[in-house]
Amino acid sequence: MVDARRGARSLRRRGRGTPVTPPTRAELITYLVRTGIAGHVDTPRQNNLRHYRRLVQKDPYHQFGLTFAHDWTFSEVLALMNKRCGVVGDEEYVWGIDTIDPDLTVDALEAFADRLALAAERRERVMFATGHPTKLRETYRAWKDALAARGCEVVTAAGGYSYEVTTERPPNRRIVVWKDDVAIVTDGHLSRHSHHPFAMRAILADLAERGRAWPQLVIADHGFAGAAGEAGVPTMGFADSNDPALFLAEHEGKLLVTVPLDDGYLTEDYVPLRQYVMARAGLM
Repeated sequence: MVDARRGARSLRRRGRGTPVTPPTRAELITYLVRTGIAGHVDTPRQNNLRHYRRLVQKDPYHQFGLTFAHDWTFSEVLALMNKRCGVVGDEEYVWGIDTIDPDLTVDALEAFADRLALAAERRERVMFATGHPTKLRETYRAWKDALAARGCEVVTAAGGYSYEVTTERPPNRRIVVWKDDVAIVTDGHLSRHSHHPFAMRAILADLAERGRAWPQLVIADHGFAGAAGEAGVPTMGFADSNDPALFLAEHEGKLLVTVPLDDGYLTEDYVPLRQYVMARAGLM
């Protein structure tokens, strides 16, 4: 998936400068569409539909550690993804380009920013974690630093916890690492993309075993977000159009906010989005 997207993204990135001031809503929407973070995205339609079917089939890799009160059908998942993410709602459209509605992305970012502002006002305990360590970690770190500067406690735990995975190519050992107080997993050498819920489960268990309070707000994605939401921790997540689990969880009340976006871009491509959130939250 990443290799297939790289050429298109490189072409879109040429000549694009990063704004030094927060964009307006209209400017951010234009930017999201121009880059492909929203609008016509690089995640193919066939990949989206394949992941929706795997979720309906209760494939753990695509459930992100979540359980659902409703026994979702494929048609229902597609309808919800059309409503919450903006993918094409026609079941007969099975191949080609799919979409994320940029207005839905910005609506979710605004709800996300408003909850960050509340966390700052209350000086809440916060936690950040990502299954996209080379893509989203720097954005999370910027928000984490801003909240810490306003008196929020940044919660970490279970550093060094390890587990085995069987759904990915070797090496199969994954280790929880906190990098700039943002949780990621590595294979002992390199940071690794991860869908699994095991790291967040271990983090929450470690806090409980040591008598430490759980976070009052988690900002995460993939299995980090799913496991936190499943445990009842107030959670906001980011999800691509081929990752329906967090959208279903938001619909069922297990997540506060799920932001739809293409989550495979380079760190610097998310800077305008990052700035927009910080400005709305009063964290600049």
